[in-house]
Amino acid sequence: MLRTFIFLLLTGACFAQQAPAPAAALDLVKQGQKLNSDGKQDEALALYRQALDVSPNLYEAHLASGIALDLKGNFAEARRHFTKAVELASADAKQQALRAMAVSFAFEGNAGEAANFERQVFDARLAAPDFTGAAEIANEVARIYLESGDTASAYKWYRSGYETAQRKPNLTNADKNLWLFRWEHAQARIAAREGKADDAKQHVAAAKAALDKANNPDQARFFPYLTGYVAFYAGDYKTAIADLQKADQHDPLILALLGEAYEKNGDQTQAMDYYRKVLASNAHNPTNAFARPLAKKKLAG
Repeated sequence: MLRTFIFLLLTGACFAQQAPAPAAALDLVKQGQKLNSDGKQDEALALYRQALDVSPNLYEAHLASGIALDLKGNFAEARRHFTKAVELASADAKQQALRAMAVSFAFEGNAGEAANFERQVFDARLAAPDFTGAAEIANEVARIYLESGDTASAYKWYRSGYETAQRKPNLTNADKNLWLFRWEHAQARIAAREGKADDAKQHVAAAKAALDKANNPDQARFFPYLTGYVAFYAGDYKTAIADLQKADQHDPLILALLGEAYEKNGDQTQAMDYYRKVLASNAHNPTNAFARPLAKKKLAG
């Protein structure tokens, strides 16, 4: 009897030493996230699997797994992990999980399904009430629709974003002009996508006027993105290249547009260089959801 007790005590102690605690599982996730940001998705996923072996219901491991799988292009498997993450998420983390699921659908250009998850976040922020946060989500949905080619739905959501932002009490004049800049910016891009060059130019001018009144230097970098975007869809690729090169060079969608502009301008070498730059981004957001699959396809071709 005593020997049995000692045996169980010893084997239990040994098991306790071998089995990582939940904190160790979280550490595995953090290590995996570093690998993922370095573009090493397979190595990251191996660590996430180890974490899930220890803690099968670890929210962070399911969320991180979905992100890495999306970047690899394994969208269906990614969404199985995001579904689990949504189920496991705390109240504070629920919106993060829903937005990650939306981005996963954006990677496949499925704006309708993406919007189903974004709408839940939008509604939650409205109920808070967090009008600025809700407006930002509306614009996020709108951008997914726009880059999916659904300009009508994009317009609807961008307008919703602008109108929702106006509901914030005591909105300053600077903030009013900032949101007007975003609204005109959006309308210009929509018009450009629809081939309405004159309308696009009018909205570009209105966006510039609002930006000047907002007096917000941090937003200035979004203006050359706008003019480059409009020029690209107007078929003026030289202007598009010149303007987009002044925009945020860390934004994968801008890099992808530069790649396409160079390609249409007959410079295949520069185009391929920009597509490779796109793949250096391992962000899980709407811009990379459209840029990364495009770059992979171009480089594979």
